[in-house]
Amino acid sequence: MSKMKTIIAIAGAVIISAAGAGGAVWWFMPKPASAADTGKKEAEKPKEGKPVKYVTLDKVIVMLRRGPNEAESHYLSTDLVLATEPDKEKEAKENLPLLRSLAVRTLSSFTMAEASTMTVEKYAEQLNHAFNADYARTRTEKPFDEVMIGKLIIE
Repeated sequence: MSKMKTIIAIAGAVIISAAGAGGAVWWFMPKPASAADTGKKEAEKPKEGKPVKYVTLDKVIVMLRRGPNEAESHYLSTDLVLATEPDKEKEAKENLPLLRSLAVRTLSSFTMAEASTMTVEKYAEQLNHAFNADYARTRTEKPFDEVMIGKLIIE
């Protein structure tokens, strides 16, 4: 009787494991593009129908401000990606030193407590706001549409 219960338990475990594996395969399989996804991709293209170019600003590393009663130093490292039009790509690359400086100024204003609670979207929003404000202050045209976070490490 005990052997039968063991066999049933093992068979049940095998069935549950197989069902879990099948569910994982189904969940992670690429899904066919729906009409809504196609519409989103078309909305991401610039109005003139030109493709978007991406310019990277690698390894922006800053020391975070120390909070009250903090003895340890913390840092933030990020790679930024700028979405730009092909005809503005060269100008965007020429602006990378300025953008690095603005990013360092913006990101180094956070404490570890603030930085660890922010989402990637919030970092991108803060950087976009800082970049927009600087280009508005100098009354120059921004050579890119938006900045995105390519990588973010907080240590």
